Amino acid sequence: MRKPSKSGPLDTAAICRSSDPMAVRELLTKIGDKWTIFVILSLDLLGGRARFSELERAVPGISQRMLSTTLKNLERDGLVVREVFPEVPPRVEYEITELGKSLLRPTQGLVEWAKENWEQVREAQSKFDAR
Repeated sequence: MRKPSKSGPLDTAAICRSSDPMAVRELLTKIGDKWTIFVILSLDLLGGRARFSELERAVPGISQRMLSTTLKNLERDGLVVREVFPEVPPRVEYEITELGKSLLRPTQGLVEWAKENWEQVREAQSKFDAR
């Protein structure tokens, strides 16, 4: 890894401190999307396991389509498992995995930071917009 210098562009591997910075960037982009954090935190608040309709009620403003897409992406990434019960009508539940649980601590830290600093950010935005 090349050490960052003031005279040239930064090495992406140095920024991420990773041998595969593109993978890190891709995963951070997925985790940092509009709904993923809310779905993960909602699953945790609902006891780690919930039905689709419970999640839909727990995440204000999310559409059925977006919740479905987000859950599929979380399942694909191994953060959530989907279980279908052979009932009529079929019952589907989503459960946070151990990998998903490991995301809770840093996610909650980010939420705490946002709660503590949103007023300062809003004030900075107002000052910027007033210029």
